[in-house]
Amino acid sequence: MTTVIILAIAVLAILFVLLFFLRIQPVRKPGFEGIEDFQAAQAYDRISKWPPFRVMRWLTVRELRRRQPTGILADIGCGPGLLTTLIAQEFPQLKVFGIDTAQEMIKTAKANALSLGFEGRVDFREGNICNLLLPDHTLDFVVSSLSLHHWSEPERGLAEIHRALKPGGQLLLLDSRRDLRLFLYLLMKFAASIVMPAAMRNNNEPLGSVLASYTPVEIKELFARSPFKECSVHGGPAWMFVWGKKEQS
Repeated sequence: MTTVIILAIAVLAILFVLLFFLRIQPVRKPGFEGIEDFQAAQAYDRISKWPPFRVMRWLTVRELRRRQPTGILADIGCGPGLLTTLIAQEFPQLKVFGIDTAQEMIKTAKANALSLGFEGRVDFREGNICNLLLPDHTLDFVVSSLSLHHWSEPERGLAEIHRALKPGGQLLLLDSRRDLRLFLYLLMKFAASIVMPAAMRNNNEPLGSVLASYTPVEIKELFARSPFKECSVHGGPAWMFVWGKKEQS
């Protein structure tokens, strides 16, 4: 009987280690760029208000406080604008605006800003990561949350951000990581089949975003090919923060 108990404990310990410590290593599968479908935009707006996304926004604001942003901040790939308005609330000294490639998302972001009492405090405009439609040296800080994995040309995107930043300007990216913990991958598979709105499931979310994301090693390699000379990467079980700084002239 003692042997059986020991074996059972050993099996449970192995399962625990596999589920909570093992990271999956799937091949990257690039996804779509921008949500133009009205139903998908509305669905993404709804899930962006769920607790996990609130936590992501809180983590981003906490990371921003460490970097002490000043001046003009752009939230690129702003989606429904919830992070953009939160930044405007937490950092009232900043001039804040959001950029997204999807017209439906810009409409949703403006509606959210209005309902939250931020109309006139934040601005939203269309723009592509490879063509931000901004003059050189315009921005002091760039934030991008859960957007990088959607960029079809990430190297061009980073170069465009670098161009738009002022000397000494900073970039902070938050994105999912493809090599997430096994239990989180299984949880997302469950969410994809049961919890997600149909409009998001039709876009293979959230698994599509996970599989389109990068690993920390890949991010370091990507930044090594970019104009950013200063870069750091740190992450959690299913996400990572990437910080970069444009050199002083």
